[in-house]
This record gives sequence, C-alpha cells and structure tokens, in this order.
Amino acid sequence: MSESWLEEIQWTEDGLVPVIAQQHDSGRVVMFAWMNRESLALTAAEGYAVYWSRSRNRLWRKGEESGHRQKVIDMQLDCDADVILLKIEQEGGIACHTGRESCFYRSLKDAEWQTTESVLKDPKAIYK
Repeated sequence: MSESWLEEIQWTEDGLVPVIAQQHDSGRVVMFAWMNRESLALTAAEGYAVYWSRSRNRLWRKGEESGHRQKVIDMQLDCDADVILLKIEQEGGIACHTGRESCFYRSLKDAEWQTTESVLKDPKAIYK
C-alpha cells in the first residue's frame, strides 16, 4: 500500500498529528491522543489504533496491556488536514486508564470539575 496519503497531513513541528477516538455507533468521544507517521501508517495497515505516547516516548498500541484495543472502523481527516478522527469499536467498553468508558468524564459545574461517570473496572484489576 502506497503511503503517499501521509504527505497530505499537516504534521506539527515535532512530527505529530492530534487524533480523536470516537465510538462509531454512539458517537461518544472516548479519547484524545497523538500519532506520528509510523503510528498512523501502522494503524491503517493493522486496523487497530497505534498511538505515539509522548510520556513513554514510544509507539503505544492501545490496549497492549489492558486488552482494551480500538478497532478502526473509519479514519477521517479534517478540512485543514491537521486532525485525525478515528471512528472505532472500543473493545471491552473501556477507553480510559482510569477504568471509565471515556477519558472525558469530568464536567465543569459551578466553577469546579466534577466527575460525572463511574469507574467500570478498577484500574488495579486492568493493569499489572
């Protein structure tokens, strides 16, 4: 498969592109992460999300430890070619390392961030 499509992406100065992961059937945004050229090419080739972890400074296959992989249903590029939207099927129903469905589980209410979602599975039971 030719990788010329990667040339159309407007990468950041450090060679990354922001990526939004959205559950394909509900429309729920479950995660935000970054990809570099290699991780985006691997995602397209393998059909499962591979991100660039800035904290680990390495490729990160979503679910490599937890088993909560993200099967890619569709990959879309925004109008400015600088943001990727992955429409995914979240395996296990948990995208967040806190054990929640989504990483977006806090809402601003009365000038405070309030937790609005319960933990589905204790992270200690997910990660070794």
